[in-house]
Formats: sequence, C-alpha cells, structure tokens
Amino acid sequence: MTEFENIYQEHFNDVYLYIRRLSGSETVAEEITSETFFKAIHSINRFHGDCDIRVWLCQIAKNCYYSYLKKNARTDCIDDLTLAEMPSQTDSIEERLIMHDEASQIRMILHSIPEPYKEVFMWRVFAEMSFKQIGQIFDKTENWACVTYHRAKKMIMTELEEKNNEN
Repeated sequence: MTEFENIYQEHFNDVYLYIRRLSGSETVAEEITSETFFKAIHSINRFHGDCDIRVWLCQIAKNCYYSYLKKNARTDCIDDLTLAEMPSQTDSIEERLIMHDEASQIRMILHSIPEPYKEVFMWRVFAEMSFKQIGQIFDKTENWACVTYHRAKKMIMTELEEKNNEN
C-alpha cells in the first residue's frame, strides 16, 4: 500500500463526515470527498507538513465545497446543517418539537454571526477539530482559536436567549 493510500484510508471518513455535516447531503459529501482526494493526490508534493494532514485535507474539502456551491448557485449552505442529534425513541413528541425548534433557531443564528466566528465554530463542532488544528487553518495560535470559538458560542447563546425571551 502506498503512502497516499494510507492517508486515504485513515482520513477518508473524517473528510466525508465533515462535508456531510457542512452540506447535509450524502451525495454531495461523496462527490466533494472524491474531489478532495483527487486534488490532494495531485498536490501532495506541496504538502510540507506544516500542519496536520487532516487539517490540510479538510481545507481542500472546504474549498471544493465552496466551489461546488458557487457552481450550483447555492449561497445558503448553513440552512442545510443539522445541529441537533436525532432524538431517541424515548423522547416525547413535545421534547422532539422543542429540540427541532431549537436546532432551527441555532441554524438561523449561526447563519447571522460574522466570520471568522462562524467558520471556527463549524470546524470545532462539525469537524470536531482541536483548537490547535483550527489555529493552523487560520495561521493563528491555538489560544486564538479557543477564544474565537467561545466568543462564537457566546454570540449564539446570547441570541438564542434573546429570541426565547421575545416569545
């Protein structure tokens, strides 16, 4: 097995899950993940190990996904995200409705917060990346990524509380 095949085997699922969360579509995730590894194999000689290979692959995937959105004239990618876990079978109808309503509110709020907060939040929550990896993506420190994430989280919580107080 070649070195790139090992990279593919080890990181395919991470890239796929990240794009699936971002797009909300299995089909899009499969297409973008394939394109990501196609681009990665052609540019592997430009990877110097300055960051984790997973970070590099997810950055390629994100760029491929944004290109896909532009190509398909879809600008509202956040609305396709599912922020809440699927409810368990034991949840009541009322609990499921509340969870669905909260997830919808969070999607709307996430869509409205500025960059880089939105993107840092997405990398942390959807890609489950460490603050160190997120910092590498933005060419910033681990501390910057942590602070930015917590500020984004606070923005979302504050907006959610304000919306709930209005109702």
